[in-house]
Amino acid sequence: MDESRLWQRLAAEFLGTAFLVFVGVGSVPALAAARGNAPFTGSELGFISLSFATIVIVTAYVFGYVSGNHINPAVTVGFAAVGKFPWREVPHYLVAQVAGAIVGSLGIVGVLGNTAVKGGLGVAAFNPEVTTVPQALLAEFLGTFILVYAVFGAVFRKAAAGWFGLIIGLAVFAAIIPVAPATGASINPARTIGPMLVLQALGGEVHWNQLWVYLVAEFLGGVAAAFTFALIAHTKLDLSDNVLDPEVVAK
Repeated sequence: MDESRLWQRLAAEFLGTAFLVFVGVGSVPALAAARGNAPFTGSELGFISLSFATIVIVTAYVFGYVSGNHINPAVTVGFAAVGKFPWREVPHYLVAQVAGAIVGSLGIVGVLGNTAVKGGLGVAAFNPEVTTVPQALLAEFLGTFILVYAVFGAVFRKAAAGWFGLIIGLAVFAAIIPVAPATGASINPARTIGPMLVLQALGGEVHWNQLWVYLVAEFLGGVAAAFTFALIAHTKLDLSDNVLDPEVVAK
């Protein structure tokens, strides 16, 4: 059969996540540098959201036929939770995704230099004086839920052929807008961890006490979306023949 080997799939996940972090997360310090001392505006939020959306669209079509283009541990675990991805490959995917996020973060520093580090390297964090822990949990849960549900819907056998990349990218764009003001809208455990590790290594300030909030909310959001989609969209045929296949993203 014409299937990619494991190392090829992992390479695709590594590169896809690196692209996502370099472009998406990198847009945060890049716009901060361009802004200077001016206040953050809604237009910047739009450009950051668009940066994430466009690179997700690109990676969906470039890497989707190789690995499924999960580039997000919440997506991988969501597929595995409902039996659409082998659990034995989950650790491999997660390691490749986090490694890609680290390399993508290093790429940001390589291009923008110490300006990126001083600006926080786009690390997702929330101000506890403005956003409470329950609010942060809910924000990341909802953002991840929307994204992962969109992924399942876009690659489902009944979905419109060829539109999966655009649909997922638009879901990313839409989810970031309301979530970013609260938590920075990570909605991706690899995107959460990678920049934090690099910023810590380069002497920046990292709020490690907030990490559990992001990881718990994101993984729960991904799994909840997977089961909700199965409940709402699956017919008897899907349940009996197991025709939902994440690899359909490649077709």
